[in-house]
Amino acid sequence: MTQHVIPNFWCNRTAEEAGEFYADAFGSAGFDARAAVSARYPTEGLLDFQRDLAGEALVVDVVIEGTQLALVNAGPEFSPNPSISFMVNFDPLFFGAEGSDGAGPGTVGADTPAAEARRRLDALWGKLSDGGFVMMPLGEYPFAAHYGWVQDRFGVSWQLMLTRPEGDPRPLIIPALMFDGPAQNRAAAAAARYVELFSGLPGGSAVGTQFPYGEPAGDATAEALAFGEFRVGEQWFMASDNGSGTAHGFTNGVSLQVNCEDQAAIDALWAGLSAVPEAEQCGWLVDEFGVSWQIVPANMGELMERDGAYEKLLAMKKIVIAEF
Repeated sequence: MTQHVIPNFWCNRTAEEAGEFYADAFGSAGFDARAAVSARYPTEGLLDFQRDLAGEALVVDVVIEGTQLALVNAGPEFSPNPSISFMVNFDPLFFGAEGSDGAGPGTVGADTPAAEARRRLDALWGKLSDGGFVMMPLGEYPFAAHYGWVQDRFGVSWQLMLTRPEGDPRPLIIPALMFDGPAQNRAAAAAARYVELFSGLPGGSAVGTQFPYGEPAGDATAEALAFGEFRVGEQWFMASDNGSGTAHGFTNGVSLQVNCEDQAAIDALWAGLSAVPEAEQCGWLVDEFGVSWQIVPANMGELMERDGAYEKLLAMKKIVIAEF
């Protein structure tokens, strides 16, 4: 899968520990998962509040079955919250079309793909919930035979779901955006906006399935989305309105990074997304819905190896490649 958007988690000096935790958690559930430091803070040129980070990890990349997540090693300024969670889609089709006992893929029994999916889900749940906070207990719900929502020890929220194989296939990990507070009841508008902005990328973009609540729930109107999805290239995202009545709000705790091929791509996305001028810094922006983005060059690693790159970056809002 070609990945255009890389979710970033903000970590309070715990990025390396968190990377090892996620690699172990998903690896223990039978998935290919690994973590590695991809960038370090320079030893010179840091701002006063960053000097104790000199030489430490700046970014730790976690790759799970080909999906990249990035952990930003920083301070206590921000932390993840449930406004952006990650659906882990345990589709029995991932584990074979037919079970060895001849049962179909939707049958839960010994040696069936559904049984294997459930076993792996339970294994991952055990790891992610250790030291975390359970938001919805693992169990049977009207929308899923086996589902749970947990906030792990690092504050990142995960939704684990055993899905039915009859539906259209979806990736293993799906970022899920929950709109509330000032963005309440705007999930459908956000999905349409993102699809418009990313339509020129390879693979295009599209709005997927959308289900309204049908009647008011918490602060959600009847027309608001209980479930929605959209696609950017081969990546799928969920977009729903919060019906719980408890607002979380988007923060820099989880941001979405887009690696752009050239300055023209940076300029176009920056113009289309940035809606809060005071939030613009070092390639970071906040859009009209409150979601944080990092719009960066695809060769950012190479640029940061140039003389004085870190100081130049700190002086920028939108990244200008030529200034490196």
